[in-house]
Formats: sequence, structure tokens, C-alpha cells
Amino acid sequence: MGDFSLELSDDQKSVRDWIHGFAADVMRPAAAEWDEREETPWPVIQEAAKIGLYSLDFYAQQYFDPTGLGIPIAMEELFWGDAGIGLSIVGTGLAAVGVLANGTDEQIGTWIPQMYGDADDVKVAAFCSSEPDAGSDVGSMRTLAVYDAVKDEWVLSGTKTWVTNGGIAGVHVVTAVVDPDLGSKGHASFIVPPNTPGLTQGQKFKKHGIRASHTAEVVLDDVRVPGSCLLGGKEKLDERLARARERAKGGERVKNAAMATFEASRPAVGAMAVGTARAAYEVALDYAMNRTQFGRPIIDNQGVAFQLADMRTQVDAARLLVWRASWTAASGKPFTSAEGSMSKLYASETAKKVTAQAVQILGGNGFTREYPVERMHRDAAIYTIFEGTSEIQRLVIARTLSGMPIR
Repeated sequence: MGDFSLELSDDQKSVRDWIHGFAADVMRPAAAEWDEREETPWPVIQEAAKIGLYSLDFYAQQYFDPTGLGIPIAMEELFWGDAGIGLSIVGTGLAAVGVLANGTDEQIGTWIPQMYGDADDVKVAAFCSSEPDAGSDVGSMRTLAVYDAVKDEWVLSGTKTWVTNGGIAGVHVVTAVVDPDLGSKGHASFIVPPNTPGLTQGQKFKKHGIRASHTAEVVLDDVRVPGSCLLGGKEKLDERLARARERAKGGERVKNAAMATFEASRPAVGAMAVGTARAAYEVALDYAMNRTQFGRPIIDNQGVAFQLADMRTQVDAARLLVWRASWTAASGKPFTSAEGSMSKLYASETAKKVTAQAVQILGGNGFTREYPVERMHRDAAIYTIFEGTSEIQRLVIARTLSGMPIR
């Protein structure tokens, strides 16, 4: 457990500055090109791998930072560089978190290294949870996992959607229904190893923003995986399902594996939003300081200056909420007020608002692709949608504060 402090350590500052340099020198010059191409920026990911930024070791070091700030510091700087490329670099992390949160030590040691590959042979991984009829409503999940006791294999069938790295990943982590009678409590997560027959990429989505990040459907047609690919193992699953059945009789709510993954990652998503918002604010501030109208810089007008004051205040407030949630989690303290959801909600809404204000401050220039705020504004829209919409975050917060089953 790390002592709470708003002063970063020398090591944290060093990591922050190192990532910032990569974001400024490698990511930003490539951002517009890969946004236009709408393709995974493999050369940029490889450059990140070469310096150790895209690696299991790096993210493990940040993940186990006792203050909890390692991951949010890294996310903010990467997404300050570019959200689309940033998500291509960190998208594998959601699958890794899924394994860390629910897997055995053997599964963690076996599969997470395969998710990243190495600098000479870069790999990506995918976490598959959402479905065409089951996004926020995880209880509507239809992908089934049926156990074949004779072969000690699980058979997965269904379609996943909105999957980052879906289909192009080596390792896919898939959530599926193992006991339909338990609703969302009857879910489990599975590793689908590389080149497993029956797993194919479906539709690749052409998106409004984060276009350098690959998003697609994943189709599972009687995909067979060994029993050892059930995260946590069958004995643990059977025990959990038995407890869920007993608790269901008493009306007690039980979290599922997918929600545990999202809960752990929400402050990190908030940090991504902070990075995008901060980037847009900095562009707007620089523009306002140098753009002259009626013989003076436009920041000399209160209408512009006050907007920038609000933008900076909101960015800093969002960062503080993210840091609080991250420190709370790393300290082993419970989210008694849904602090993780608070951080994701406020940072996401801040990113949308601040990037829109940046476009407005740049005027006509902000509406063109000659300036990056247009892309930042498009990218920011995703933060209020993925890994739990803003509406879902508000629902989580309200339920936590009231103790009521608000619908």
C-alpha cells in the first residue's frame, strides 16, 4: 500500500516523461495518417515494443505500482499522443486484465506473454464481452459454453461485437454463459488460443473516432478449447456457481467475471479521457495565445479566456478523480461510493466537453483536419460509450450511494 500523495516520485516522473517523449516524437507525427487509413498501426506498436513500452514487463511494473498511479500516468501520456494509436497499444491490456483478475497463476504465466509477443514478432490480444443484443445488459448474453466431459473441452458458440483487436488477435478472452438459469451470474471467461478452429472475424466497423484501433465482430462456431482454458479452473467455477445459486435464492447480488474486469479498468479509461482532454486544451491554449483578431490575441477576450480556465479546471478535476480511484484500488480499499465509476464518468464527459470547446476556440480551423482538435473531438466520443456508458456509470453510482436496485 502506497502513502497518498499528489507529488509523484522521481521514478514516476521519469516514466511519465519517457512515455511523453514517445507520444510526442512517434505517435503524434503518425496520428493523422493512421486515422485516415483506419488500420492498426503495426509499425508504431513495433516501435513501442522495441523500447519496452509495449510489453508485459512494462505494464506489470505499472500495474503493481503501490500507489496505483502507474497505469493512469501511462494512459494519460499515451492518449495525449493520440487516442486511436493509444488504444492500439493498450487494447491488449484489457484481455490481460481479464486473465489477471480471474485466472490461475499458471494461466497468467502461460497466456499473458503470448498476448504481447516480442519486438520481432508483435502480437495483440482481444477481450470479447459485448454482443449484438448484450452491451450494457450483460444479462442478455447469448454466447454459450458447453462442457464436454469426455474430452475435457469447452465448446463455445455465439457472436461477440465491438471487440478491440477482434479477429486479428492471437489470444482472445471470451466471456460466455455456462448456466443460463443464473443470468449474469452464470457467466465465465475462457482463453481461446491462437489459430483455434471455428473463431473468425466478422464485420470490421468503420468508426467515427479512434479509427487507428481495429474494432470488429468475433464469430465463434463450435470453438473447442481445452478445459485448462477456463479462467480460474472448473473446480473454482463449480464452487462459484453453487454459491450463486444459493445467493440467488436469497436475492443477493453477485458480480460476474466480465464486470470484475471492467470495474478494474474503469479508472484507466478515465485516464485515457484525461489525456485526450488535456491534449485538446493545450492545442486550444496555444492557438488562443497566438491567434490575433482585431489587433490582439483572442485569449485577451474573456469569452475565450474563461472557456480555457474552465477546460483546465475540468481536466485537473478529472485527473484527481482518476488518481483517487486508482489509489483506493491499489490500497485494497473498497469503492464505497463507486469511485471507479465516478472517475470514468467525469473524465469521459470532460473529454467530450473540452474537445468540443477546443474546436470552437479554433473556429473554422478547428473544423478542419489540418488541426488535431477535430480528430480529438471525434475520438473523445468513445469514452462515454465503451466499458460502460455514462448512463451505466450513473446507475452504478446511484445504486452504490442509495443501496436501492435503481433501474
